[in-house]
Amino acid sequence: MEKDNRMEKRYGFPTALAMVVGIVIGSGIFFKAVKVLKLTGGNMKDAMIVIASVGCICMVCSLFFAKMGREYANCNGLVDYAEATLGKTYAYLMGWFLAMFYYPIIGATLSYIAASYVSMMCGLEMYGQTTTGIAVFFMLSLSAVNMLAPKLGGKLQVSTTVIKLIPLVLMSVVGLAVGIVNGNSIQALKNISEATTSSGNGIFAGICAFAFSYEGWISATAINSELKNPKRDLPLALIIGSIFCTVLYMSYVFSMTATMSVEEIMAAGDQLPVIAFGNVFGNFVASIILVFIIISCLGTANGMIMCTLRGLYALSIRGMGPRPDVLSEVDKSTGMPLKCSIIGIGLMGFWLFQTSTLFFQGPLAFNGTGNPEWLLAWEADEICIITLYAMYIPMFIHIMIRNKDFNILYRYILPFLSIISSLFMCYSSYISYGRQILYYLVFYVIVMTVGLCFMRPKRSTDE
Repeated sequence: MEKDNRMEKRYGFPTALAMVVGIVIGSGIFFKAVKVLKLTGGNMKDAMIVIASVGCICMVCSLFFAKMGREYANCNGLVDYAEATLGKTYAYLMGWFLAMFYYPIIGATLSYIAASYVSMMCGLEMYGQTTTGIAVFFMLSLSAVNMLAPKLGGKLQVSTTVIKLIPLVLMSVVGLAVGIVNGNSIQALKNISEATTSSGNGIFAGICAFAFSYEGWISATAINSELKNPKRDLPLALIIGSIFCTVLYMSYVFSMTATMSVEEIMAAGDQLPVIAFGNVFGNFVASIILVFIIISCLGTANGMIMCTLRGLYALSIRGMGPRPDVLSEVDKSTGMPLKCSIIGIGLMGFWLFQTSTLFFQGPLAFNGTGNPEWLLAWEADEICIITLYAMYIPMFIHIMIRNKDFNILYRYILPFLSIISSLFMCYSSYISYGRQILYYLVFYVIVMTVGLCFMRPKRSTDE
């Protein structure tokens, strides 16, 4: 009898929605908002355009993948979609990219950002060696929870999603009310309506930067096979989640104008949440909010770590990748592919080193003085997201050419809009990073080529 390595149907719609909202909403909105304002030269109208543009791109792509979610449900949504459109080879490349780059990069980055806020709360250097040590602790702790008690990991995802909404909703509602009373929000709204959209590259650079704040919605497809009703719950979670995040982001950033000018917001830097909440609610409440923000970051990290631990499983269950017979094994006591999980932890460790040592710290780091000039010193979290959008494009094209059973909306309109959106993201990345993109592509090609050496499609039993 063939051994069943399928994982348990353990999650419902609340977990799927929490995966989308919980991964999307996290550290990004708290530190990328300032970067967007700086890139757009303090033009709040341009900043709103950036937030809305990336939100629209996510919604368009979400609608397309929602259709794919209704049609295909196997063991990893995005890999399933790649296989259904372009075959096993492209599915393998997509799965390899997710396992080697996307999941561990975002998981490591989020662990590091959560640790940096802990350092801020304790009065330590935000991007020092202590922060790296705290990030390692967070990463290993969340990995252990998800490896040894995956149902607990799912519950943790739901609970942290509720907690992380508190500071965003609180600032959006109360901050906006305060701004209306003192007239600052009315004046800010007037300034936005009268402002002229800039003709420079600020919007493109801002879009590339703020993509991180929205990213993660597609990662919910990693638990596709573990959803009790994936064809209903996953599409619904993708659509509702992306719309909710867009509205909440725009209201949160705009509400900052209640007690601070745009210039003060930009000067606040990474400490913006603490200063803004302190101005509205007082320093004591601001300290409590900072704890909520740390929990928010950890909740987002938990969602990405859930995906990272399952990264190679999506390939090995297909008989592909290094030692699929070993890596496809699911531990009977935990219901998790533990060997794949260990490799995922190692990959996160590598990308944590890249983020903390090569980008944020040391002589090779960015240090706010200009683009780093070393091969591995690029901003991995943002560039890998744009790569994923680029890898969507062949799938969109295939749907337009081959899927005759889809109606006009899903065969032509949504794929076409998704192609335009993805190309726009790629162009924004080029404008923002310049030759750093070339450094990244060299490393990307090397890793993907190594991956092809391990590709071993599973032979049919009928052959």
